[in-house]
Amino acid sequence: LELTPDIPFKSDHCGTCQRCLEACPTQCILSDRTIDASRCISYLTIELKTAIPHDLRPALGNWVFGCDLCQQVCPWNIRFAAQPVSRTTPVDERFAPRPTIPFPDLHQELTLTPEQFNRKFKGSPLKRTKRRGYLRNVAVAIGNLGNPTSTPVLSRALLTDAEPLVRTHCAWALGEIGTPAGHQILTQTEQAEEDNAVLAEIRRSLSKISK
Repeated sequence: LELTPDIPFKSDHCGTCQRCLEACPTQCILSDRTIDASRCISYLTIELKTAIPHDLRPALGNWVFGCDLCQQVCPWNIRFAAQPVSRTTPVDERFAPRPTIPFPDLHQELTLTPEQFNRKFKGSPLKRTKRRGYLRNVAVAIGNLGNPTSTPVLSRALLTDAEPLVRTHCAWALGEIGTPAGHQILTQTEQAEEDNAVLAEIRRSLSKISK
């Protein structure tokens, strides 16, 4: 799209407002109005191609792709964002949410094959994460939700998924949920896992459950 750049603000409209700082789950927005992008959920779930740092995983909650909390709480956005560009120019439909992709069933998402992932998200920004990044995020979200009924789907992915990045975060999620069945699967996979990163995560989770 050919877009006309906005004119930069000539004055400071933030005043003493700190809503974005208070809303940010990972505290990536700093008091000097800079951003530590390495802590931003949008970076962690989209741009980061490796494992999500342990200390930040709980802060991701159930987010699996991006985060706009800072935009959602900004008073200026609340006041003006709902207004169209002009009275005669409607919002482009290509920016509208896809009706066929609602809030995902995380258990189903964790079972997506490469072919299913490519077909489901063809032409979507979610392809940026690739399948392994998306399922990594899904595993973290499942672990944060902490529902024991998630143990079977996490166990299956830990046992069968070809991507070490996915298996690593499934092992972490099993440790967070901490069921006896999860402990059993972690113990079983410890004997067969050959990837060092996955093995380290399995042992970390086993240690946590044992406590």
